Amino acid sequence: MMSVLAAGSAENLDFFIEGYFRFKMFGQTLYITTTHVCLSFVFVILVVFALVANRAIRKADPHKPPKGFLNVIELLVESVDNMLVSSMGEKHGPRFANYVGSLFGFLLLCNLSGLIGLRPPTSDFGVTFPLAIITWCMIQYNGIKYQKWGKLKSLFEPVFLFFPVNVISEVSTPISMSLRLFGNMFSGTLMMALVYGLIKVGSVSLAIVWPAALHAYLDVFAGVLQAYVFTMLTMVFIYNQIGEEA
Repeated sequence: MMSVLAAGSAENLDFFIEGYFRFKMFGQTLYITTTHVCLSFVFVILVVFALVANRAIRKADPHKPPKGFLNVIELLVESVDNMLVSSMGEKHGPRFANYVGSLFGFLLLCNLSGLIGLRPPTSDFGVTFPLAIITWCMIQYNGIKYQKWGKLKSLFEPVFLFFPVNVISEVSTPISMSLRLFGNMFSGTLMMALVYGLIKVGSVSLAIVWPAALHAYLDVFAGVLQAYVFTMLTMVFIYNQIGEEA
């Protein structure tokens, strides 16, 4: 009996990975996959929200207290500003508001997209790794900008023999950041695929109660937490590179 259920479950598994369009470029075969579709959906939501928010702000009366949608915008802006000031200080924090706010909003929408039946784009390493590379480039840029030759000197501290270790530490930053986000989000997608694969051979409680509870934890709690962790690490790493200038 158990072997029959296992076989049926395996046949029903769906990891929400589909190839919709195939084309060739520079001799390589490329695919438009579920990740691209979900990323496009998230991008459209962000652009529409930005346009609507911009219009609402332009029409707002500065002499009257905000209300309705403006309150939501003000809450989001204040939350990002407070997070930046608490992590990077009042001098440098506001300078990174655009990047940090965009990064957190993008990650949050990607992680929560599983609630509406999409495959979270962050469960694809091809999404999390480029994000980590962008953050790593900002870390290195600010390190060189504020520390100048001290950035290169730090690779040989406390003694010259630590140079290989320090280089590995620098290179491992985007790898660890991307794998942390990818691992947590992909594991959630994998667990939901296993649960939905068992629904047809399971009980009513498995079909209704467990998916709802797992979505609440894996998509909402873990999704928000991982977006916050990735954003916080970005701010902390950049702030550490600013050094004495902070």
